[in-house]
Amino acid sequence: MLAIVCHELTGPSALRLEEIADPRPGPGQVRIRVRACGVNFADSLITRGQYQKQPQPPFSPGFEVSGEVLELGAGVKGVAIGDRVIAMTPHGGYAEQVIADSKRCVPMPAAMTWEHGAAFPVVFGTSHVALWHRARLQAGETLVVHGASGGVGLTAVAIGKQLGATVIATANGPGKLEVARAHGADHLIDSSQEDVRARVKELTDGRGADVVYDPVGGESFAASLRSIAFEGRILIIGFAGGSVPQIPANHLLVKNVDVIGLNWPAYAELNPQVMTESFQTLIHWYLEGAIRPHVSAIYPLEQALEALNQVVTRKSTGKVVITTN
Repeated sequence: MLAIVCHELTGPSALRLEEIADPRPGPGQVRIRVRACGVNFADSLITRGQYQKQPQPPFSPGFEVSGEVLELGAGVKGVAIGDRVIAMTPHGGYAEQVIADSKRCVPMPAAMTWEHGAAFPVVFGTSHVALWHRARLQAGETLVVHGASGGVGLTAVAIGKQLGATVIATANGPGKLEVARAHGADHLIDSSQEDVRARVKELTDGRGADVVYDPVGGESFAASLRSIAFEGRILIIGFAGGSVPQIPANHLLVKNVDVIGLNWPAYAELNPQVMTESFQTLIHWYLEGAIRPHVSAIYPLEQALEALNQVVTRKSTGKVVITTN
């Protein structure tokens, strides 16, 4: 089979397309014919040796796939050969086949395309668990979403609206902001031109935001801390802006602010019921037409490096997906 393989931890440029042996499932695992794989910023981190659970080379990146089950390992129940599934993998999705834990496979509705299936789990799962479970976002509250045109940002906008919040989207430039508006954002802030702190305060009549969803870090976090409401919650999703903020604890004390971290993949092992309940809700919303992945670009497996570069350089909106033949 063909796969994109990382042989050294020097970044995405080290990825190579190679012919490798078909994988074989162990106990509790399934082998999947990959139809599509979602591309994430974390795919670049794993090629640099900077991911939380780091495999040793050689390996393929790729945390989320859609496809058909080809083979069952010993003891697998609830999954059958030929099933259409969405699967979360520790790595390996940039390939024609991948091994996944059967417990991390979700039945894929017949009405869902392969591209939507691969674009679905990480971004929608992250945003839903963050807003519903961690921040406990309530109807009527104000939610600020930074990086609102990106993969997770757009889903946070859509889910925030679905949960009944007023959504303020920040992004770099009018083109990206229009994408956020199309997904339900009530107010737009151009972070390249406007003072984010001042605009959030203005849009909330001086009160500030109840919840901030921050996958960017850096200056975005600083603006959030200065424009959060009393008893507000700031969700730390990632650091796509490149710098990890250092939090002055006295600022948290003054307004009784919660800063909440999210490691979404950890729920699969440490609290799987949360992930299961979240996926049930998200699939229901998808079938109702309430949410839809925004796939801005589709690349063949052979162009996986170009696909990843689109995400790393923040040139894409929504999700980028890799497909196999």
